[in-house]
Amino acid sequence: MVEDLLVFTTVVEQSSLNKASKLLNLSQPALSRKIAKLEEEWGVELFWRKGKRLELTRAGQEAYVYAVEQRQRHQNFLQALSRFKAPERSVVTLGASLTTIQTTLPPLVTALMNSFPDIELKLITGKTHEIVSQVRERKIDIGVIASSISESGLKCITLFRDHLELVVPRGHELAGNSKAVMDDLNGRSMIIFSKGTWYRKLIDDLFTRYGIIPDIRMEIDSFEAIVRLLPTCKAAALLPKSYLRKQLLRDNGLVTVPMNELEQTGRETCLVYGDKSNLSNEMKEWMMQIRERLVEELPL
Repeated sequence: MVEDLLVFTTVVEQSSLNKASKLLNLSQPALSRKIAKLEEEWGVELFWRKGKRLELTRAGQEAYVYAVEQRQRHQNFLQALSRFKAPERSVVTLGASLTTIQTTLPPLVTALMNSFPDIELKLITGKTHEIVSQVRERKIDIGVIASSISESGLKCITLFRDHLELVVPRGHELAGNSKAVMDDLNGRSMIIFSKGTWYRKLIDDLFTRYGIIPDIRMEIDSFEAIVRLLPTCKAAALLPKSYLRKQLLRDNGLVTVPMNELEQTGRETCLVYGDKSNLSNEMKEWMMQIRERLVEELPL
C-alpha cells in the first residue's frame, strides 16, 4: 500500500503519467494499472483525464491529503529505524512546535547536521508550551518555537519574524491585484489550516476582527498539501512567508498578493535552551550564528 500511495502522490505532483513514469522508473501502462488498482480498491475515480494532463477529482483531493500524510509517517518511521543501524554517537534532542516543522526545521536541521555530522539528532514535536516545558525539565536540549519567551533559567534566541501572506493560483481573480484588502476574502473559496493549529487560531482571529466569512473548501494541517491543491481547487490560502520560496511558488503555479492587514499576523520564531544545559560551547556558538543562515535560506 505504501508503494501505491507513493506512486499516486508522484502522479499528482507531476500532473502527468509520462513525467511520473520517468521519475519512478515504471512504464506508463504499469503506472496506469497501479492507479486503476487504487481506484478499484477505493471505489472512486481519482483523476479526470484532460488530454495529456491529469486533474484530481474531489475524491482524488481527499486521497492526496491522506497519501501525503502517510508518506510523511513512513519517512519518519524509516528515519527512526535508521538510528539503530548506526554506531553509538552523541545525541542532541531537538523539540519543534507544530508551527515550525514545515518552515524553519528543514534548513535548521540541515545546518546543524552539516556543522556536527557525528551527532545523532532526535526530534520531538508538540505544542509550544509543551516544548518549553520539556526544555525547562531538560528532557529536550534545544527547542524551536513560533514565539518569544522570557523565563528565568532559559535562553531565547530570536531567529526571524514572520507573517502570513495571501497565496493564489496564477489566473485567479486576485492574482493581478497590486494590493488586496481583507474584504476581498469575504465569500472567497479558501483552503485553511485545520482546527487546533496555531495558524488556524491566528486566521480565525483575523477573520473575526474584520467580519470575514470565507467559503472554506478544505481544512488541512500540511503546507505541502495546501500548496498542491490550490490550483486544482482554484482557491486562496494564507500561508507563512517563511515557507513561500520562489521556486515553490513557480513550480506550483502560484503567486502572492500583498495585503497590509496581514502584517498584523507577525510572530517571532526562536531557539530556546537551558542556561545550565550540557550543550557544548561549540553548539551554543552555532545557535548564535544560525540566524544568518536561516535568513539566507528562507524567503523573509
